[in-house]
Parts: sequence; C-alpha cells; structure tokens
Amino acid sequence: MMLKVLGSTWPLLLGVMLLMIGNGVQGTLLGIRGALEGFSTQQMSYVMSAYFLGFLFGSRMTPDMLRRVGHVRVFAALGSLISAVLVLYPVWPDWMAWAAMRVAIGFSFSGVYITAESWLNNASSNETRGQALSLYMIMQMIGIISSQALLNAGDPSGFILFVIPSILVSVAFTPILLTVSPAPSFEHTKPLALRQLFQISPLGCTGMFLLGGVFSAQFGMSAVWGTSVGLSVREVSMFVAAIYVGGLVLQYPIGYLSDRVDRRKLVMILSGVGAVAMMAAVVLPYQFWFLLLVGALMGGISNPLYSLLLAYTNDYLEKPDMAAASAGLLFINGVGAIFGPIITGWMMEIIGASGYFLFIGVLFAALALYALYRMGRRVSIADARRRRFRAVAPTASPVAVEATMEARGRTAGSDASGPESDGDSLDPAA
Repeated sequence: MMLKVLGSTWPLLLGVMLLMIGNGVQGTLLGIRGALEGFSTQQMSYVMSAYFLGFLFGSRMTPDMLRRVGHVRVFAALGSLISAVLVLYPVWPDWMAWAAMRVAIGFSFSGVYITAESWLNNASSNETRGQALSLYMIMQMIGIISSQALLNAGDPSGFILFVIPSILVSVAFTPILLTVSPAPSFEHTKPLALRQLFQISPLGCTGMFLLGGVFSAQFGMSAVWGTSVGLSVREVSMFVAAIYVGGLVLQYPIGYLSDRVDRRKLVMILSGVGAVAMMAAVVLPYQFWFLLLVGALMGGISNPLYSLLLAYTNDYLEKPDMAAASAGLLFINGVGAIFGPIITGWMMEIIGASGYFLFIGVLFAALALYALYRMGRRVSIADARRRRFRAVAPTASPVAVEATMEARGRTAGSDASGPESDGDSLDPAA
C-alpha cells in the first residue's frame, strides 16, 4: 500500500522535499550572513519574525487566491517570487529590506504548502490519506535536514549559497506542474470563533500559542544564536540539523504513548523535561556535544508536542468542526510565532546568548504548569473516544492539518459517540 501511495504521489513529494531544502538553507544562512553584514541581534530578530508574519498572512489569503485563479497559477507565481527573493538577499544587504523580503517569502511558502497539500489530499483516498500524509511529513523532514548539510557547500559571505536554494526551488515545481494529477477544488471553510475554540480546548489553544513562540525561536533564531557564541558554519548547521533529527526520531515513540495515556499528563511531562533541558543549557558551559544533545531534545519535544496538542483538541471535536478548528489552531500558533524571535532577540540583547535557551525554557515551563492546572479542571476523556495520534510537521498548512485530523480514527470503535454523549463533565470550567 505504501509503495502504491508513493508511486502516485512521488512528483509532489519530490517537489516538497526540494522546497524544504531551499527553505531550510535560507533560514539558517540568513542568521549567519546577518552577523557578517553587521546586523544586531535585535535587527535579526525582526528579520526572522517577518517570515512568520508573512506565513500567517499567506495561510489566510491563499484559499481565496486558489478559488480565483486556480492552483497552477498560484503555484507558479509564488514559486517565481520565492526564487527571486532568494537571490535578492545578498544584493540588498539591509535588515529592513531583508525583513520585507522575509514577509514575501513567508507568504509565498505558506501559499505553496497549501497548494501542494491540497493536491496531495485530493490525490489520496480515505484509505491512503494517512500514509500519504506520513510520507509528506517524512519528505519535509528529510529536506530540512539535508538543507543543513548544503550550508557547507560554499562561503556564507558569498553569493553561491543564495543561488543554490533559488535553483532548487525553481526545479521543485517542475515535477509538480508536469504531473497528470488534476488540480483539486478548494472549498471555503467557515471559521470557528476563537472564543468558542478556547472553550472547547483551553489547553490546545494555550499550548499552540506557546509552541508558536518555541518554534519560531528555535528555527528562526538558532543560527543567530550559534553565530553569536562563535560556532562555525559547520557547527551551526549541525546544531540546526540536530533539532530536526530529534523531532523526526522522537515523534513516533511519543505518539505511541499518547494513544495510551492521558495526553495532558504527557504534555506536562514533555514540557517539564524541555524546561529542565533548556535551563541546563543556560547554566552549563557550552560544549558542542552537549549543544547537539540539547538541540535534539528541543526539537524532539516541541515537534511531538505540536502533534499531541492537535490530537488532544481533536478528541473534543466532531468531524464537521475539524476543518475550522485546525485553521483556528494554526492561526493561534502563527500569532505566537510572530513574537518568538522578537522576544528572543530582546532577551539575548539584555542578558546575552543564554537568553535564547532561557526564553524557550520559560515557554516550556509555562506549558507544563498550564497542563497541570487543566488536569485539575477537566476529567480525562475515555479511551474509547480518544482519536489516534498522527505526526504533523509544524510547517504544515491548514490543509494538511485538517486532512490529518479527519484521517485519524478512534482508538476503539470508529462509531463511538462524541464527547457530548458522555456522562463525564467535559466543561472547560468543570
């Protein structure tokens, strides 16, 4: 079955992997090149934050663009914009110009992901959608990890490392646009009010907001931090790669546990471990092997937590509400992501490089404490109605998240009744 899914979707998966290589290179490269250009940590924090601002705009605006002009035109236009911006960075070394370009590239990548994931969702049946989404996430992670090795192929002070991702992004669209798969229709999803979503799952909403800050800090500011403490290009690339490798390796063991224990307890434990690891990085001297371990733990905890909070929220939703809830959760996550690099940069300016780990540690600690609080406010959902955990990449658009949520089956009995029919109190204030 897996080979059949791969055979029908390989052009799209190959294209996505190349896109992730291009995106991963530019994200880390800018953190290194910014220091060479003399930009301050605070200025680079604005540059890095701008990507998440653009990504948030793209997630809201792309569906309307797809309905107006179609998938192929949106895909080609945004891909061309990405390629152009990637080679403009070294031509225009001004931090405000870089911030504007990062908004454009974040918007474009968001639109590209939504378009690609719509195609993938349309090309999959109900029986194969879960496997297709798993392959999609694996290809994303392979691409982003591979991109860090590519950083060692040239001098970050030169031009070639900006040209290579531009070429890769351009090439990425070739197998996708030449595929025979028809472009899908894009239906409008009525949004779910954020207040209503918070009432359904306070922990899901709060956790997604805090994780937005964690993700944007660790992925947007990791290269800035590494450069500030004197790591070489090779060491920075290895540190960033360790974050993604940790996320890939620990995603499935944690997912296995999440289907068998109270997910709030798992959120609390993982967040607590993450907080302790980050505080250890603050107080202990920097040794490279230790930094790789911290990076792997940081990614290995934050990535599964993202999927875990989606699964937990999904436990309290009926199927008609899943699409709107996924869009709402990603919006909350995106808002948190915008402020992550800015606050990290401010803390690094005030207390030094250790502010990077301190900020992430505080967010992990806040999530652990809130999960503990929620455990005393709401009874655990019955195992028979707990939906299966599925890994979701933090870079996924609302399309992939929605499809993943709908592809999840119940751990026991697909026809189990919804939470409302249970005798246990599921009121958030209970």
